[in-house]
Amino acid sequence: MNKTIPKNTICLWFDKDAEAAARFYAATFPDSKVTGVHKAPSDYPSGKAGDVLTVEFTVLGIPCIGLNGGPIFPHSEAFSFQIATDTQEETDRYWNAIVGNGGQESQCGWCKDKWGLNWQITPRTLTEAMAAGGAEAKRAFEAMMEMGKIDIAKINAARRG
Repeated sequence: MNKTIPKNTICLWFDKDAEAAARFYAATFPDSKVTGVHKAPSDYPSGKAGDVLTVEFTVLGIPCIGLNGGPIFPHSEAFSFQIATDTQEETDRYWNAIVGNGGQESQCGWCKDKWGLNWQITPRTLTEAMAAGGAEAKRAFEAMMEMGKIDIAKINAARRG
């Protein structure tokens, strides 16, 4: 099979659970799937021949590869997926899926999944408010600073003043 290899792929370093993470993302987000699981052809510093070494997957159409490289490089907030949502139901669904599967809540729409990968579940209305600038952006920003999961009704109220 001649599979097209994307020109740019996000490589995410996992301790040892890249396949479980990729399968969770594929089950959680639309236009997401696991496209390949590759085993190590020989021993390597954090694993043995036959262990899952890499997992190819997409998250909302974005090509990714998960690398089981061991615990030396944990995820941090320096990298996150920002997921744009249109409704409170969609915001709640993604937030609750991540947090409810062993993840952690944070502030301002951020949460962390059980593998340590960071997510920003960001309603479009918040992004639009920030792009509007001025007093509208200030009110929306100040409202957001008080939130964990973003409350769209409160952001919209802040936008209106």
